[in-house]
Amino acid sequence: MNRKQRRAQKRALQKQEGDSEAIDEKMVLFGKLPAECAACTGAFDKNDRDMVMSWNVIVREEEKIVRLYCPTCWEAAQKAVKQVYGELDDII
Repeated sequence: MNRKQRRAQKRALQKQEGDSEAIDEKMVLFGKLPAECAACTGAFDKNDRDMVMSWNVIVREEEKIVRLYCPTCWEAAQKAVKQVYGELDDII
C-alpha cells in the first residue's frame, strides 16, 4: 500500500467515525420527539405514516430541544411570520 492509498484510507476512517457520531447524536434527539404538537397539544402517532410525513419537526441541536408541530399550527405560524416580515418590509 503506497502513501496515497494510506492517506485515503485514513481519511475514509475519520469520515466514518464522524458520521457515526453525528448519527448517534441524532438518534438521541429522535428519542426526545414529543407525543403532541408544541402549540395545540394535538396527539401525534409515530406509527401513522401520513402523520409522520405531514407534521413538522424542529430540532435545536445546540440546546438539544426537539419540537413537533401539526400541519394546522405550522401553517398558522408560517402565515404569522410572513405577515410580520411583510409589515417590516413596508416600514423599511
